[in-house]
Amino acid sequence: MDLIDAIILGIIQGLTEFLPVSSSGHLELGKVLLGDTSIPEESLLFTVVLHFATALSTIVVYRKDVWEIIQGLFAFKDNEASRFSLKIIISMVPAALVGMFFEDELEILFSGNILLVGSMLLITALLLFLADRAKTTHKNVSYGNSLVIGIAQAVAMLPGISRSGATIATSVLLGVDKQKAARFSFLMVVPLILGKIAKDILSGDLNFQADNFGVLSAGFAAAFLAGLLACTWMIRLVRNSRLTFFAVYCLIVGCIAIAATLWL
Repeated sequence: MDLIDAIILGIIQGLTEFLPVSSSGHLELGKVLLGDTSIPEESLLFTVVLHFATALSTIVVYRKDVWEIIQGLFAFKDNEASRFSLKIIISMVPAALVGMFFEDELEILFSGNILLVGSMLLITALLLFLADRAKTTHKNVSYGNSLVIGIAQAVAMLPGISRSGATIATSVLLGVDKQKAARFSFLMVVPLILGKIAKDILSGDLNFQADNFGVLSAGFAAAFLAGLLACTWMIRLVRNSRLTFFAVYCLIVGCIAIAATLWL
């Protein structure tokens, strides 16, 4: 992988991590289109670096909220910050369990399976279409909601299901305020990403070499900057109920991916 490919894939990750079009699905499509021939260990390291970049961009955009969550965790008081922190923890459980017990099965799906990506993009399109037509409310995320949203996040581990799209759509369909749904969706994934990175580092699965530093740095910078832009933009889009545009996009890309698999 060269620097240009790394930057392109970094931008794809940064944009699609927050925009509801599936970052994993687009990374798989991008790798296929760019003819990525990285060995699995190198590909894993690059993907981990990109996810760390988007997690960092989330922390920057929601730095005040992140600080409140940290305070809530260690305050040991029944206040809004501690309750929100508990809801974040509850939302992490389904995805953590899936990652713990089905990691090998999931990795098999991330091997250029374009037919699966296309099919899951159609599901993402349907979720976004329904969410954009949900009634506007001012409801907060409840403990029960956090578990259901967490299940949606676990399902979104499939390539082609947008994590942000699935969790925001599920929140909105449950009656949660759209802006609060976006906030919860973006914050709930940060601990999971950081936990996954720590696990990969401690397990020794990451194969870092000095000659990869330039490519990794380029991808990281591109993903971080694109993530800052996309996260801020997505908050406004959800608030203004403009998810249908992304539903149409996912529908078109999904159909193209399926057609390319079946006819080429």
